[in-house]
Amino acid sequence: MYASVADMVARFGETEIVELTDLEHTGEIDTAAAERALEDATAEIDGYLASRYRLPVTGAAPLLSLLCTDIARFRLQKGVSTEQARERYEDAVRKLERIADGRINLPQQEPPPAAGAPQSVKAQGGTFNDETLRGY
Repeated sequence: MYASVADMVARFGETEIVELTDLEHTGEIDTAAAERALEDATAEIDGYLASRYRLPVTGAAPLLSLLCTDIARFRLQKGVSTEQARERYEDAVRKLERIADGRINLPQQEPPPAAGAPQSVKAQGGTFNDETLRGY
């Protein structure tokens, strides 16, 4: 995962993360629910990055952590998201789209290697040429 529950708490505060995850009303963060949201957010991020970067992406922790927590927070709000959470989610998606199309580069990352190196073959006179096809 690109972020942890601790990252979510640091960004949004413990009270909000408790409110978003504590469906049993224990007054505690449901770590499993928060981690599921972070895993889902990581999968969404990977969907955008897979065409340009080897997964899992390393070396871009601060940016990916921010995007991951914003996406997870939005997903945890289950249809009753706040305007701020929706805007942060949409901003995260726009950034991921820019990364995917190369307008933003992640630090210290290289594109994945091509499936195979381009191949070329130099022909040495073929079976059919102007001379052999004359008259047809």
